[in-house]
Amino acid sequence: MNKTLSMISLATKAGKTKSGEFMTEKEVKEGNACLVIVAGDASENTKKKFKNMCDFYKVPIYFYGDKDTLGHAMGKEFRASLAVTDAGFAKGIRKHLDTEENTIA
Repeated sequence: MNKTLSMISLATKAGKTKSGEFMTEKEVKEGNACLVIVAGDASENTKKKFKNMCDFYKVPIYFYGDKDTLGHAMGKEFRASLAVTDAGFAKGIRKHLDTEENTIA
């Protein structure tokens, strides 16, 4: 497992992530989300919705991995989206995302 997924896993264990479309949207709109990650294989509709929402609320968004990978890192079933609610974890995850090749900021 790579460093990004390890950080997501740690953040989840610490209770600093919310996953699923509804919870991710709620965290962004309430101003709690420090970072949003959407699976690369999520529907175009989902990607567009979160991209527009994150632009509006000025939350960094990344498209990363696939639903199975994100879900597995969180110890759950597949997940199309997740919000990181802790600034420290968000910073660490972004650092790893920025150094990896297959991400789009």
